[in-house]
Amino acid sequence: MEPGEVVDRRFEIERVAGTGGMGTVFRARDRASGEPVALKVLQRGPSDGSVRFSREIRALQVLRHPAIVRYVADGRTETGESWLAMEWLEGESLQDRLERQGLTTHESVALARRVAEALGAAHAQGILHRDVKPSNIMLPGGDLERAKVLDFGVARMTDTRSTRTGVMIGTPGYMAPEQVRGEAARPPADVYALGSILFEILAGEPLHPRGAAALVSTLSSAQQSPARRAADREIAPELDAACHAALAEDLEARPSARELADRVQRYLDGDRDVEHRRAVAAEQLVLAHQALQSGDPEARATAINCAGRALALHPESVEAARLVTSLIIEPPRVLPAELVAGLAEEDRQVGTERLRVTVSALLALLSTALLLPLMQLRNALTLALGFGAIAAVTLIVWRGYRLGRPTPITSLLVGFVLVVGFTRVMGPFVLTPVVIAGSLLALTANSWLSTRPLAVGAWLLAVTAVPQLLEWTGVFAPTWSMVDGGVCARSAILTGTSDLDELELMAANLILLGMVAAYMLRINRSASDARHKVHVQAWHLGQLLPSGSAGASRSGPA
Repeated sequence: MEPGEVVDRRFEIERVAGTGGMGTVFRARDRASGEPVALKVLQRGPSDGSVRFSREIRALQVLRHPAIVRYVADGRTETGESWLAMEWLEGESLQDRLERQGLTTHESVALARRVAEALGAAHAQGILHRDVKPSNIMLPGGDLERAKVLDFGVARMTDTRSTRTGVMIGTPGYMAPEQVRGEAARPPADVYALGSILFEILAGEPLHPRGAAALVSTLSSAQQSPARRAADREIAPELDAACHAALAEDLEARPSARELADRVQRYLDGDRDVEHRRAVAAEQLVLAHQALQSGDPEARATAINCAGRALALHPESVEAARLVTSLIIEPPRVLPAELVAGLAEEDRQVGTERLRVTVSALLALLSTALLLPLMQLRNALTLALGFGAIAAVTLIVWRGYRLGRPTPITSLLVGFVLVVGFTRVMGPFVLTPVVIAGSLLALTANSWLSTRPLAVGAWLLAVTAVPQLLEWTGVFAPTWSMVDGGVCARSAILTGTSDLDELELMAANLILLGMVAAYMLRINRSASDARHKVHVQAWHLGQLLPSGSAGASRSGPA
């Protein structure tokens, strides 16, 4: 058929919408109403296609439900091909939606209710679909509230026995066990298929593997629960129970499509099975304690997840509230790998920010070089080497900041160079102790160094002893001596004959003390903020405990 051709003097062909093994679907225009229709034309061929096409026509002629594609007309073309006109649906299939993105709980519930109502209406008319699957559920305009069940090509009337025993009809993965065995299908088979779809939506993965493997899985797998398969997803117990019931091995144990729709509707109406929720909460608490007792650090996340779910299901549970609170407040002996990685990333960010502050301080020190032309120098070479070392260290620190990769080696090197350099200004006992103290504050703030006191001690010994050894061996000029019971400091750089020398020393002293003060303020402020956040968090978590419960903490840790 070509665009513009008219079928039955009523439907004008607009374009081809799709082709398949049985025929072609055209988008056509109903000249009487002006509405678009899907015109399915059966190609001439095997009789099986004709039988299936006739079944679909008979089923749609009988069915009148808002969640089932609407029948418009049927007939034969002038050349003898059978055709069926149905309402035109613009949108995507549920299969497309699941492959593109998941569904929210509300969307999945609304969809399950609507499809269950459609199947219930079909069963009431004595019609079985027998091939309910995501690709046969259309979402007009992407709206799940307007979902339509399609393709009744393998449908049959429940009062007939036209299907031969031993013949499988349906799609693997959604077929009920009795269909896989080739038994005559009954309404529970459609319920099982809908349960398979609901399972896939809730659990985020298919009930059975795709392809031929689904046939073995359908017959060998026990009745399954989406909440057990996907323990990390928040699946309401009522929905889990409804889905589990729809997948029962025993046909008689499955609810009818109408009953399944009613169960889902009750959930939408806010009806909750309190006793069932408490039972599930108790199971979750057992799983949480088992995860903790396993001793596996990685199982702590499972424990928190299970305890949190138990509390959500049973908010009055004192045991669940206490367990959730203790798990969040009390740190584990061995941290899970994910938490360790997170802490390492936080340390990296803090260390990077510390490098930025260090660069600013080093630049401030280098700025004192502006006074050098006005000063009386004793040894210009030593001073130049000192400023050159500071400049080199500044570049190293700046590079570490830009790359966001602070290392303990960088911190140790910066501190060492600064200390040794300042021993040349006024010896090891003037200004130098301030540099050492400031460096120690920065070093011990590093989490790696703070857990290795021997490394810090070795650094302290090195910065104290190395300058002295260099002076004793004559590499460095001597900067101090004992005179009449006192210590006499002598600069290896400045002559001390200019007032600007004093200004230089005062500026350096002020910068060094400012660096120490900045580090102390930052560290103490961070520690205070951390304590404050922990206290506030503990107080809020304490409110999880039911009021009046024994031992309930309302004020957080002391």
